[in-house]
Amino acid sequence: MPAEPRLSRRSVIATAALVPGAVALAGCKDDQPGSSTPGAVNPTSSGKPPEETPTVDPAIVAALSTAAAQVTQLSLMFAGMTRKFPALRTQLAAGAKYHASHLAKLKETAGVTAAAGKAPVVPSSSAAALLALANQEKAMAIAHTTAAAKVSGAPARLLAMIAAAETQLATTLTPKKKADAS
Repeated sequence: MPAEPRLSRRSVIATAALVPGAVALAGCKDDQPGSSTPGAVNPTSSGKPPEETPTVDPAIVAALSTAAAQVTQLSLMFAGMTRKFPALRTQLAAGAKYHASHLAKLKETAGVTAAAGKAPVVPSSSAAALLALANQEKAMAIAHTTAAAKVSGAPARLLAMIAAAETQLATTLTPKKKADAS
């Protein structure tokens, strides 16, 4: 019968000296309910550990709140133009819907608020109203692109998506130039 390999007393002591406390900690379980060991995890009465509430960077909240205020202003412009020029309702419907969904998405981030401004003045003619709206969309697209460059991750993607939609709206709302009849 072959002899079982045995650890010498000297090798056990040498191992214990290299890893101090390893033997003492091997049987320690700090995560047991009711443990009074400092640093132990004490679960809630439901048996689940308490959930941490993630905090949002104040710079991101500020950037998204600014964007929300700007999108709110665009929504007010769309609403005012739709009331004053009912014939434009179908042309403006998609933009109004985009802005409503963008505003809802912006407000999903904790702490983001949209300051309600006063309704902008609607120009007297529908062509002037469309041009003013297209110019405002271009300006907001530039503002949101700039804001997207200053943040990262999901907020940057959201701002870039909003800027892209505003660029498309600006392009479709810009009155077509009449071709020269030469």
